[in-house]
This record gives sequence, structure tokens and C-alpha cells, in this order.
Amino acid sequence: MGGGASSRASDNLAERVRASAAAQGATRLVVLIDGHSGSGKTTLATQLAERLEALQISLDDMYPGWGGLEVGSAMVRGVLDPTEPGYRRWDWNTNQPAGWRTISTDRDLVIEGSGAMSRANRALATFGIWVRLDQQERKRRALARDGPTIHQNWDRWTAQEQAFFARERPDTLADAIMDGRTGEFVFRADLGAPEK
Repeated sequence: MGGGASSRASDNLAERVRASAAAQGATRLVVLIDGHSGSGKTTLATQLAERLEALQISLDDMYPGWGGLEVGSAMVRGVLDPTEPGYRRWDWNTNQPAGWRTISTDRDLVIEGSGAMSRANRALATFGIWVRLDQQERKRRALARDGPTIHQNWDRWTAQEQAFFARERPDTLADAIMDGRTGEFVFRADLGAPEK
């Protein structure tokens, strides 16, 4: 598992997220965190959701099995629906759909997962974060976290990520890029100056 961002970096990120939303005139924070499996998205989302007092939502709860990255990505729009926000959970133990989860339109959200930041989803969010990490370390972390299950499905899942990332280019849609190894951020607004 990744160590995530330092406390200072997480605090700075939360300030940036709030300032960006305020500059957009948004009344609700919606942060999307994307990156490859094992890069550190969930750790970062947990830290950021805590600082923002936001609801954390993981696409892991939405993907309909190991072939479901695109479906999970599309379900983000349902989470952000202005009239009936929510999503159908996926039960990984039974490998079938589970109950409906309703999301309050008043809650600030941090949504994380591979495929979270499509162009359509990014247009509905106030801030986007891309988490980058080399493939060798991502795979090591994913295997340590998920064991034999991810090992059996790694190539299939990675192929879906590659296709999605090549088409949607979430790294170019992000307001911030986090190094999954060091926890340091680069903010686009700073023209590439790394956050210390």
C-alpha cells in the first residue's frame, strides 16, 4: 500500500480543492481521483475525504466484476445525477449486483478508482487528481493487497485501464498529479512547480 501524501501536503491539497471550487462558484465539492491499480488512489482518497469531511466513494463498489472498468466509469454520472444520485453496488463475493446506494446531493464527494476521470465525469467535478506510479511498484502493491485474485486478473484489468487511459487521458484532465511513491503533488495552476 502506498503511504499517500504527507499531512502538510494533504492539508495543502484540501485548501487547493476548496479554492478551486470557490473560484468555479460551486456549492459542492466533487473530487475525482484516477490512476492505475495499486498507485495509491484509495489511500489518497481516504486522507482527502477526511480533511474535506466528504463522503468517499470507491469505484471498486461499482465495477461489475473484473471486466467492468468502463461500466464503473459510466456509473459515476449516476452518482452525480442532480435528481436521483446513487449507484448499484457490486457484490464481489457472489459476483452479482447488490443493493442500491443513494447519495445525498448535499454531501461533498471524493470519488476514486481506475476510470473515475473520463472527460464526461470530469465535466461534472470541481477537481481532478491523477496518481502516477511505475508499473513494477503498482503490481507489487496490488498483489500484496489483493493476493491471488488480482494476480489471476492483472493482465485483463491492466488492458482495460490502458484502453481507457489512452482514450480519455485523465492525466491531462487533472488539476493535480500525485507521485504515488513520494506523495508529492504537481498542480497545473503552478505551471509544473512541484508542491513541497
